[in-house]
Amino acid sequence: MASTKILVVEDEVIVSKTITSQLNQLGYVVTATASSGDMAIAKVIETQPDLILMDIVLKGSMDGITTAAHIREQIDIPIIYLTAYADDSTLQRAKETQPVGYIVKPFTADDLRVAVEIGLFKHQVSRELQDNRDQLATLLRSMSDGVIATDAEGVITFMNPAAEALTGWQQDEALGQAVTTVFQLIDEVTETPAENSITKVLRFQQVAYLDNFTALVTKTGTQIPIGDSASPLKRLSGEILGAVVVFWNMSDRRQTELLSQALAKEKELNQLKSQFVSTVSHEFRNPLAIIRTATELLGIRQNLTDTQKNAYLQRIKTSVRSMNQLMEDVLFMGQAEADRLVCQPAPIHLEQFCQDLAEEFLMFDGSAHTIVFNSQGDRQNAWMDEKLLRYILTNLLSNAIKYSPPNTTVQLSLRIDSAERIATFLVQDHGIGIPEADQIQLFESFFRATNVTSIQGTGLGLAIVKRCVDAHLGHISLISTVGIGTTVSVTLPLDLTP
Repeated sequence: MASTKILVVEDEVIVSKTITSQLNQLGYVVTATASSGDMAIAKVIETQPDLILMDIVLKGSMDGITTAAHIREQIDIPIIYLTAYADDSTLQRAKETQPVGYIVKPFTADDLRVAVEIGLFKHQVSRELQDNRDQLATLLRSMSDGVIATDAEGVITFMNPAAEALTGWQQDEALGQAVTTVFQLIDEVTETPAENSITKVLRFQQVAYLDNFTALVTKTGTQIPIGDSASPLKRLSGEILGAVVVFWNMSDRRQTELLSQALAKEKELNQLKSQFVSTVSHEFRNPLAIIRTATELLGIRQNLTDTQKNAYLQRIKTSVRSMNQLMEDVLFMGQAEADRLVCQPAPIHLEQFCQDLAEEFLMFDGSAHTIVFNSQGDRQNAWMDEKLLRYILTNLLSNAIKYSPPNTTVQLSLRIDSAERIATFLVQDHGIGIPEADQIQLFESFFRATNVTSIQGTGLGLAIVKRCVDAHLGHISLISTVGIGTTVSVTLPLDLTP
């Protein structure tokens, strides 16, 4: 905070000095003050501040909103408006310049501190989000395979250059068109229309692939043999936002490519898909909506009590932790799918590890549940990867608590069979259970059971558990009944060779 540089733009000398004094006392550096729009623009160029406090009413030909618009055309810098007026027309004009905050006079030093800190944080998040979007756009434009994205109605929202070349359609003329108009498919053998993979994805809400011997009909009527993979685009809540299809020309491959080359291409595609999912995950995070709402309320509501302010700040912190956790999960899955997940076994005392984990979990989770741990077996020392084992048990305990009613007990059991040289971990809850039809897909990335309703989750937890168990050369199974509960069993070898 001490290095944060702030420019104060205020035409009332006494008010300007008061604000400067407050900022200095709060530990900020006031680079300069300005009383007019022209002076403010000059001071921005001269001092390069990190944030601007801008009074809407200024001396001269430009008011604060017009000045802010000129500054934004030249430099990306967060602006917080100061004003004694909060009428609707002023708010509307101010919003068009995308400020990070809005303080109505009179305000206290605490109000100022909250506005500055939230404004800086909001600007940082916005900049990171824009960087992610730019990286995603660069990735898609540089891909040699065609990419077409649609909304939930199957209307095209994006095409990359490779898709333009393959279909014969330019993005400008394809945007707003139904995907079945631009991405027309036929069966090469029967020459009858084939079901569009995007249509299939939107109907079944899961990944779909083309049948063999499928061709794309270009804008000029030419037929090109293609392969493709189509995936749904979803919010964390499970709401379908649209779909994306990645496709490539199979003409040469159909004639000359060996099976090994085809397998290499499939692996390359899977890597591209993993990178694609890792990138677009930034776009679909509910925590960002919580952060935006909390920061806006902190910016416009001046009568908040300290308790209310702390509550909003706590929601922001919780959302940031959620975003970080989601990113770690996505990156973990990316490593697993790219065959870069390495198991590094080391000596571990299983009973002590489980006991510590259960206590630590409840301490930080703060849930209204009880975790009961019990252990059977004489031998407690083993060779396992502690990091991967933590992933396994943390995700299983988290799911057990998340999908169980408050004030219920979750059972964590350790069973060691020295003769068979295996350890079995059991996590049992008395929660909502899992429908039998869903159980076959539980270990797939981003899959969630149909009865989770509004319970938050990403669908990555059990997929991560499965990858960690496989890395240990172990086995996982579950027994679940809707309305009764779920028991998950993980069996791992006691002495995994390093």
